This record gives sequence, C-alpha cells and structure tokens, in this order.
Amino acid sequence: MDQSLLYQINQHSDPRGSLLYNNDFNFGDIKRFYHIKLPKKGIIRAFHGHMIEKKYAYILKGEIKIVVVPLTDTRNPAKNVQIKTYYMSESNPQILIIPPKNANGIMSMSKDSEIIFYSTLSLEESMKDDYRFPEDYWGDTVWKK
Repeated sequence: MDQSLLYQINQHSDPRGSLLYNNDFNFGDIKRFYHIKLPKKGIIRAFHGHMIEKKYAYILKGEIKIVVVPLTDTRNPAKNVQIKTYYMSESNPQILIIPPKNANGIMSMSKDSEIIFYSTLSLEESMKDDYRFPEDYWGDTVWKK
C-alpha cells in the first residue's frame, strides 16, 4: 500500500535573497543521503524498491518526474497496482516521502536536473533490502507525460 506523502516547502524572499523552509518536517530517521545529477532531459533511472527502507526526495535543480509503485512481492510484484506520479521542481519545492514496500523511479523532465535522496538505512543495510525492476515493468506508458 502506497502511503507516500508530499510536504510543501515554504519560501521567504527579501532583498538579501530567499530562504526555503518547512519547520514541521523532521529528518530524525535519516542515516545517509545521495545526490543524482541528470544532465539531459528524458533520462530514466528505474525501478528501485525496498521493503524496509524509507526515502525522502528533494529536487535541487530542474524538474523530475517521480513514479512510486507499491511492491506486493520482491520477485514478481503485481502489475495491476495503483501507480502514483509526482512532478517535482525547484520552482515548487517539496519533499516526497517514499515509504517502505514501494519501488520508485525518476525521469528528468528538464536538462541538468538534480535530486537528493535521504535514506533511513545505511548503505550496507540498504543493499540487503534492494530490489530492482526494468523501467518498463509496470508498462511503457509510465514514463509518458
């Protein structure tokens, strides 16, 4: 069951610049992060699932499509599940929570897009909870806009 959550990031601007914030968000369970740079529009990195790990996604630059799919099984997950699609961009800053028992994939919607993922598991723990599927596992229309 997908229980992904989207947190809006607030912004304050004045002559000194701008400040992005969400004072209600808590990163208390984070153990590591990784930063992905996608140099061209249309690059797909998918699908990557976890049964234990929770992830948080934040767009640093550009626009990225994130697809979240519930995992019913780690070897042959159901294909007739509710797929959730998020279009996230630097112009509308948000944090997406991808809960355990989900697979996710990303596609750059603009040139030079960047995303940062925060993870609740160490790299060693995550590697034991790592399930990968082809980008078209849930159909070839998943990546169409």
